[in-house]
Amino acid sequence: MSSSRDSIMNSFSMNGGDGKNSYANNSSYQRDILSDTQLVVAENITAMLGELGFPEYIKVADLGCSSGPNTYLAMSGIVNTIIDSYHQKGRTDSPEIDCFLNDLPENDFNTTFKLLPSFQEGLKTDLKEREALDPKYRDSFHMWSVLSDSLLDLVSEGLVKESQVDAFNMPFYDPNEVEMKEVLEREGSFEINKIETREFAVHYASSSEDVVDESSDQFKKWQSIANIIRCISESILVPHFGEAIMDRLFHRYAIHVAKHLTVSTRPTKSTVNIIVSLTRK
Repeated sequence: MSSSRDSIMNSFSMNGGDGKNSYANNSSYQRDILSDTQLVVAENITAMLGELGFPEYIKVADLGCSSGPNTYLAMSGIVNTIIDSYHQKGRTDSPEIDCFLNDLPENDFNTTFKLLPSFQEGLKTDLKEREALDPKYRDSFHMWSVLSDSLLDLVSEGLVKESQVDAFNMPFYDPNEVEMKEVLEREGSFEINKIETREFAVHYASSSEDVVDESSDQFKKWQSIANIIRCISESILVPHFGEAIMDRLFHRYAIHVAKHLTVSTRPTKSTVNIIVSLTRK
């Protein structure tokens, strides 16, 4: 693998460790999505097991496990579903299940493996009882537009050159359900079992003030939203803008989030996630 490809791949790794800016401590939104999709995942796993004749050995692979507790949330949901499916079928002998965790070379597997004992103890936790801790993360504002506004703030402050912002692009695209289906059908390797769009309602805070009190406890919540974006984007931002501006950048991000979420005149909106179940042809 070339060094340039290595550099590109490493830039997509989530922030490691368990500090305040780590992915492990700023991935509650992803946890909400995992919890919301459990029923769809369970339905497809049960159907697949029936087609395979409930085998004695099963291998489960997470090809983008990242780091932190969400890794085991996803895996334990799958393992629990497999075990429950066998019991519902009247099988008293659960299968041997091998779990594989895979991600980019720079992924922080050390933090993930530290959580292994709790994963083993909590395999039978009912994931359907896990509720979203804070619905504010399911907001309709486009996180990358807010990041762009925050970068432009730093241009105004003289911390970043405008040419740097103009030359920077985030490699993200939000497809709709039709586009997702077209890509899968054109690629041709998979049969689509199910594809659906889930909407999350957005509730704004009841305030008409456009002034942000950065010393308030409420502002800490806005900063936590900024940290969610920081932990997944910092590895891409730092090579282009440098590490020195990161704290200031995401402080500005929190301010923009606060202004967005506290304007009560805006109508209730929703953000969406696409859930896809595929079978390789």
